[in-house]
Amino acid sequence: MYARLPKERIGVAIGPSGEVKREIERRTGTRLILDSETGQVKIEVVGDDPLGGLNAREVLRAIARGFSSERAFRLFEEDQLLETIDIREFAGRSEKALVRLKGRAIGEGGKTRRILEETTDAYVSVYGKTISLIGTAEQLAVAREAVEMLLGGAKHSTVYRFLERKRRAMKRRAVLR
Repeated sequence: MYARLPKERIGVAIGPSGEVKREIERRTGTRLILDSETGQVKIEVVGDDPLGGLNAREVLRAIARGFSSERAFRLFEEDQLLETIDIREFAGRSEKALVRLKGRAIGEGGKTRRILEETTDAYVSVYGKTISLIGTAEQLAVAREAVEMLLGGAKHSTVYRFLERKRRAMKRRAVLR
């Protein structure tokens, strides 16, 4: 099984003194062989868990999409998922539109991204031509809809109100469980 990392993210996947790489290997029962020239990562399952390779690949994908190793490790939890939204679907071929849409998703001083994270409890990373999310299926559904609203041109205030409504609904459902 293989994964690919952008060259500038290889250091994050290895970590200081190889700590991150060792932790991924320990938690997934795999051995990671990184090629720092190409960014190619070979994932060998050495433990008993056949899903270990898939978990390692998912964590590496999260790191490749701009998440810190600490945030990517949230994917080791049972119900956590990674989702990636391609901004080019909304920007077309225009580089200016891509930059503008990334700016809309991040907000002034990171305000929009922070509000997205605080209201949905999902992690958000804007990196390259993508916006990636880590959270439960319910958190991802709300965060994805909010991001798509922003990329589609909705006003920030409209998206913030939407997020508040959804957060209240999610809290009500959590109380009823």
